[in-house]
Amino acid sequence: MTTIEMKYGVTEYKKRELDSITRKVLNAENKVTQLEAIVTALTQKSNMFQGFLDSADANRAQALSNMNLVDAVVKNAQDLKDNSSIALDEMTAAIGKTGDVAQNAKAVIGKLIYTADSINKLAGLIVRKKAQNYLISDELVSMITTAGADANNAVALQLTALKAAFAAQSSNQDAEAACALEYSQAIRLYDVLTTNAGTDVPGSSLQQLLHQANDQAQKDYAQALSAFTETLNQLEFKTTELNKAQTNLKSLQLGLAAANAAALAS
Repeated sequence: MTTIEMKYGVTEYKKRELDSITRKVLNAENKVTQLEAIVTALTQKSNMFQGFLDSADANRAQALSNMNLVDAVVKNAQDLKDNSSIALDEMTAAIGKTGDVAQNAKAVIGKLIYTADSINKLAGLIVRKKAQNYLISDELVSMITTAGADANNAVALQLTALKAAFAAQSSNQDAEAACALEYSQAIRLYDVLTTNAGTDVPGSSLQQLLHQANDQAQKDYAQALSAFTETLNQLEFKTTELNKAQTNLKSLQLGLAAANAAALAS
């Protein structure tokens, strides 16, 4: 083999080597370009899912707050309903007792009036007899007169007590009406919260709807978090691939530059 042939053979070898390195550089550049596009797309996707996650987190917090609030209101409505029922029962019982007192006072007044009348008649008789018979003592006359006055005073006092009993009964009846109104309103409030009367949604109360909204908000947040986490993992993986591809490209570009320099020097 002549020197020219040997030189030609070396040149062809170097040319094939340069072509091979050049193809590798081109392939590496294509891979870097593709990975850069993927990383850019995943970054945008990650930012979008971060926004979804933030929104879902805010909705979740609000839904939980709404659920806790309606539960507290339902508890207060239940307490109000129970306390109103107790107050109404006690007021009804008080009216019954006041009525009994009034009836007893009326009966006592009847007896006192009969007694006072009897004493007054007896006093009149004794006074007349005293006029006819001086032997009847003045002390007896004084005692029977005093007894008559006391009986009349007792009737007056009992009438005052009866008036007070009727006034108390009237006041209690007004209070009973107020308690009954409060109890009926408490029942309506509780029903609005715990039955579909407040929503017009069959089988769903306001409390149930807010519980369902909270459950859905928790699910939405979990889905948003899962999507964001998956996208973030993909972004991290592709970013690592891109870094490796860029390092490989730089190495190949340096190799190509060195091979070109060597070819020109030969």
